[in-house]
Amino acid sequence: MKKAVIIPDSFKGTVTSSRICEIMGEGIARVFPGCEVRSIPVADGGEGSVDAFLTALGGERVTLRVSGPFGGGVEAYYGLTDGGRTAVIEMAAAAGLPLAGEHPDPSAATTYGVGQLMVDAARRGAEKIIMGLGGSATNDGGCGAAAAAGVQFLNAAGESFVPVGGTLRDVASIDVSGLDSALRSAEIVTMCDIDNPMYGPQGAAHIFGPQKGADAAMVEELDAGLRHLCAVMRRDLGVDVSGLPGAGAAGAMGAGMAAFFGSRLQMGIEAVLDAVDFDREIRDADVIFTGEGKLDSQSLRGKVVIGVARRASAQGKPVIAVVGGADYDVDAVYGEGVSAVFPINRLPQDFALLRGRSEENLAFAFENILRALRLAGM
Repeated sequence: MKKAVIIPDSFKGTVTSSRICEIMGEGIARVFPGCEVRSIPVADGGEGSVDAFLTALGGERVTLRVSGPFGGGVEAYYGLTDGGRTAVIEMAAAAGLPLAGEHPDPSAATTYGVGQLMVDAARRGAEKIIMGLGGSATNDGGCGAAAAAGVQFLNAAGESFVPVGGTLRDVASIDVSGLDSALRSAEIVTMCDIDNPMYGPQGAAHIFGPQKGADAAMVEELDAGLRHLCAVMRRDLGVDVSGLPGAGAAGAMGAGMAAFFGSRLQMGIEAVLDAVDFDREIRDADVIFTGEGKLDSQSLRGKVVIGVARRASAQGKPVIAVVGGADYDVDAVYGEGVSAVFPINRLPQDFALLRGRSEENLAFAFENILRALRLAGM
């Protein structure tokens, strides 16, 4: 084996993607001395996305004090790569659920700080912004971020205000003429790994609102607000996001990114693979190692393992998935281009015990995989 590409997602709550890369890289060095290793840690758009991109591509962190989900100030950061031409932002850095503390309230939370991060990145010269959605405390349809970027929201009295989840029904008109000029000229890609619509039974409020502190009455209020916002977007912006897959992501931030910023929504792994020039990177690779905490039916929607396998199969490259657990349709997974799947856990133990041994079990399983490959003459 002369070259291996390592591109895992994290085993959430147990091992980070960067640490998985380290463990796999150490194993390859032992079993295949001299093998070239390219490590690309992956995150799905939520917490850890910025660090994953910086580890894979190099670059710098930019720290900024911005509005938190309920106003006030929080220290947030984003990443600059490609000589400052590309910015990677996690919306959770400024509007994440952990920032809501013990009393989350999606009817009052705002994404305003996310917009501040976007404006700062664009004004520093970023020509492309990759926005990671996930883990939000909000349900404002991205209105807060848009307001921070210069979009104006007016109520029935013609007064400008910054809408939150509980006041979306007060939006009488939207004016995007004041959108920051630097942002207007930037390419914006939104990492979104769910396909929920903006509103309705499978929409942002009904599916994710309760996780953010919404009771049944508030869920209905939030959903009605998103329906109203969608109608105003359609009328004033000429954009219909009602049927857009992923529009409901992160409190309907997916809808806002598309409508206010002209962003395309893309599966997180696809954005990563494009950013690291994955297709070129694997041309001379002998094998690609990937993995995630659990390979299941959700994986088949295009998460890391399947996203990697689809790209690799186009070049006829073998893909070996090393996973924490597996519960999947064998034919479907292999049909997507995965060559083999190896769960790491050695004993039938409770997860509370297994999680503390994840690194040890990963190293053990991976070395045995490598030894098998060596026996096969790779």
